[in-house]
Amino acid sequence: VQLQASGGGSVQAGDSLKLSCVASGRTGSSFSLGWFRQAPGKEREFVASIKWRVGSIFGPDYKDSVKGRFTISGDAKNTVYLQMNSLKLEDTAVYYCAHAPAGRYMYWGQGTQVTVSS
Repeated sequence: VQLQASGGGSVQAGDSLKLSCVASGRTGSSFSLGWFRQAPGKEREFVASIKWRVGSIFGPDYKDSVKGRFTISGDAKNTVYLQMNSLKLEDTAVYYCAHAPAGRYMYWGQGTQVTVSS
């Protein structure tokens, strides 16, 4: 499985960004795609995820601190999006998309930097 993320950038607090990640290769028909992030000096943390189950999309799940601001979505081309609104300084991180064929995330994209400034 290959994951290609894009859409990061530098914005001001309160602005929006939309991340995209395309999953290709042997993704399977039932899997999850998720977004994680890692801020400088911190461990990587879960942000949001959705599930594909034989052509249908289920979920989503969110980290509490992004609920109401971030929206994860997906399409039939195995692309997952993360719409990020009302960005805060603490959202600054490298954002990674990941693929979980059976509950555990095994494949990771290269990461895309999101920088939020005041």
